Amino acid sequence: MNQDHLDSISREMGLQPCQVRATAALLEEGATVPFIARYRKEATGTLDETLVSAIRDRMAQLDVLDKRRGAVLKSLREQQKLSDQLEERLLGAATLAEIEDIYLPFRPKRRTRAAIARQKGLEKLALVLFEQDQGIDPAELAQSFASGEKGVASAEEALSGARDIIAEWVNENAQCRLKLRELFFTKAMLRSRVCSGKEAEGIQYRDYYDKEEPVAAMPSHRILAVRRGEREGFLAIRIEPAEKEAVDILEGLFLKNSSPSSVHVRMAVRDSYKRLILPSLQTEIENESKLRADKEAIQVFAENLRNLLMAPPLGFKKVMALDPGFRTGCKLVCLDPQGKLLHTEIIYPHTGAESAKKAGGRVRALVREFATQAIAIGNGTAGRETESFIRNLGLPQQIQVIMVDESGASIYSASNVAREEFPDFDLTVRGAVSIGRRLIDPLAELVKIEPKSIGVGQYQHDVDQAELKKSLDDVVASCVNAVGVEVNSASPQLLAYVSGLGPQLAANIVAHRENNGPFGRREELKKVSRLGPRAFEQSAGFLRIRGGQNPLDASGVHPESYAIVEKMAGDLGCSVADLIGESSVREKIDPARYITAKTGIPTLVDILSELAKPGRDPRKSFEYFAFGAGVEKLTDLHAGMKLPGIVTNVTAFGAFVDIGVHRDGLVHVSELSDRFVKDPAQVVVVHQKVWVTILEVDLERGRVSLSMKSGGAAASGGAGETGQGSRALIKEDFCRSLPQGAKTAASRRKESFNNPFEKAFKKQD
Repeated sequence: MNQDHLDSISREMGLQPCQVRATAALLEEGATVPFIARYRKEATGTLDETLVSAIRDRMAQLDVLDKRRGAVLKSLREQQKLSDQLEERLLGAATLAEIEDIYLPFRPKRRTRAAIARQKGLEKLALVLFEQDQGIDPAELAQSFASGEKGVASAEEALSGARDIIAEWVNENAQCRLKLRELFFTKAMLRSRVCSGKEAEGIQYRDYYDKEEPVAAMPSHRILAVRRGEREGFLAIRIEPAEKEAVDILEGLFLKNSSPSSVHVRMAVRDSYKRLILPSLQTEIENESKLRADKEAIQVFAENLRNLLMAPPLGFKKVMALDPGFRTGCKLVCLDPQGKLLHTEIIYPHTGAESAKKAGGRVRALVREFATQAIAIGNGTAGRETESFIRNLGLPQQIQVIMVDESGASIYSASNVAREEFPDFDLTVRGAVSIGRRLIDPLAELVKIEPKSIGVGQYQHDVDQAELKKSLDDVVASCVNAVGVEVNSASPQLLAYVSGLGPQLAANIVAHRENNGPFGRREELKKVSRLGPRAFEQSAGFLRIRGGQNPLDASGVHPESYAIVEKMAGDLGCSVADLIGESSVREKIDPARYITAKTGIPTLVDILSELAKPGRDPRKSFEYFAFGAGVEKLTDLHAGMKLPGIVTNVTAFGAFVDIGVHRDGLVHVSELSDRFVKDPAQVVVVHQKVWVTILEVDLERGRVSLSMKSGGAAASGGAGETGQGSRALIKEDFCRSLPQGAKTAASRRKESFNNPFEKAFKKQD
């Protein structure tokens, strides 16, 4: 560990040095973020996962900084140009940009104009001009360098070469670059223009055909949108501040007076800005703005994913699941409470009265045969129609009929995981099983899909894919470990996210239980191949064994703390089971009596909490939801309607809501609340149930504008009262979200294939 780095992190994050030091030590030992946050609270001072992750990520950034610093120092030593002063500056540099600015004058260069001028012996002339002595005649002095011996044919050629050298000095001046970098990052404007001849083809980017905006104030979705337009060849982008302001800064740094020599310095300064500094800083600010946009977009995606994964589970119930379809029929499966496939067939409720009657008979019979407790219906094509069909069958009222978001189901059904689970069934059956399992336990099923394929992100294909994967994997691991995993029934995909495990150990656990039967105690995990003491320590507290030999194995109490619980029980003259079952017994416990060198009040409080509710699920209780009756397609909508909906995606400019018409509507940030909303995530989360008012329905383009304002004030008199300013914002941001943001819950299912909804949005406005 680098102590300077730890001190720096402590200052940056406002944490105690001992907290950062302990966290760093645990991370270096291989401890995971969930384990540190849950079971090492005394060491870290109760840092949560967010702060532990931040320390981990900042340490990684500083390591990158050190590696680059080391490479620069090595290069300077090899060039024999590393002075004590230069080394001190490099060791004190706090950013990569600062290191690069210091290194720039010494970086090996191609054959530049300044290098050519130096070969012609013009550096002395440049030095004299740069001094700007009032008594020097530049033309006369330059004539003495125009001897022709080194290829300088005239005084003007000598002066031109000297200016090239001065321009390079200006470009390599660290103070100059620092000041201009500040100007770029605070006042640069991003200008986008449509590429010639691309007006019709790139119509989805029409809002950016002639756009100018301060790059520092641009939200992430607009930065990513214009960059995508540039990458696809529809937009030309330029980022720069006002040229006069930049040149004024340079002239203030390098012009000493109004001598004849300063005229040439001024020319060199302006040349340096346009030819050398501007392109360099443009690239830098483009990269930095992209990093900022990526970070914001990834944060949005991560938070959406967390809310989706932590959606309330229906629980272990017998489920019938249907993957709807019109002509091809509805794929129907019956599952046991653990999600095991019991039966599958295809019914045809939408191909005529006779087939609908036959389909209804089969559903009733299967409900009786398998004692179905709930029916899950995918919300894709024919979803609402299938829901209406099921609801009109007169099934027992206690059977809940629930629409399930099937985003990514097609990706799962075509995956190796699905093929291994169901080698004898085709994609349609696998998809229906996934829909049913999502109702039983969304987290357990969604972990089988690559997180970014679930489709709750914003411009997910435009951001840094490595950073996106890292962030989303962190979210999945956090959710899995927060809920806990039943080791005797979990899939290898779910087990792989448990702290300290991973794909190989997860597979080994599954193989062990298949060969030896279910685990009876957590201690038996030590018999799993290659699961050593470190992996056991990291994972045991997050693995559950319900109905096992030790009641603590079903809780979040870590095995390392079992002795403490047993001592509590012994002191009270009861069993551990009595502690768990009797609140009156637990109330007699004084946590302070059980403090040890390693176990403090935070852990003891957690232990007592677990004893009160062993293995408690942090997810909310399942709430029944139904879309508005009689609303199944866009033509059923009209301005002013109030409808229930489910939030399917939260972006920087608003939220998309599924109202049951196969097209997610947009609640623009200006329509999320009666009060001003800066961040939509402060108002809504993915999977939240909301009431919305229809503002406008655009049948031609398949768009629905919604409002969540109280009383539907914005829509009470119809779409005409929305206001042109608000409508323009909604329209603009609807376009900005293309293509990812415009996806509906139904169309996201098709993300690996052609997306007709996405194409519809690309039609001319």
